Amino acid sequence: MELTRRNAIAMGAGALLIAGLPIRVSAAAEDAIAAFTGGAEVGSGDISLTAPEIAENGNTVPIEVSSETAVEIMVLATGNPTPGVATFKFGKLAASRSASTRIRLAGTQDVVAIAKLEDGSFVQASSAVKVTIGGCGG
Repeated sequence: MELTRRNAIAMGAGALLIAGLPIRVSAAAEDAIAAFTGGAEVGSGDISLTAPEIAENGNTVPIEVSSETAVEIMVLATGNPTPGVATFKFGKLAASRSASTRIRLAGTQDVVAIAKLEDGSFVQASSAVKVTIGGCGG
């Protein structure tokens, strides 16, 4: 293949498109976090997220979230086309404020859990999961 000006422009446009995709995906996750928190600052603390470091299949990745004082916990998969995975709500009489489920991941990415605590503050935990076989059409 001869490198012409037209080919160089096409390759450059393709590189820019590919480079821009992760920004849009993380922007969707940031928008979901902002909607959940109402723009409040997110700290760290009373929340734990358990996810495997390596998942052999992205279709069924087990996770577990827990917090002693959470009223609500939102789980996001930052690399999925739709980052919102689940939102768990806990009442005052909840015996435990934890949940476990299996989620689908499009590929290697971060899983983020954000908890709204009883005092109205927000805390966050994240875990990087390496997926060897994609789950969302991969």
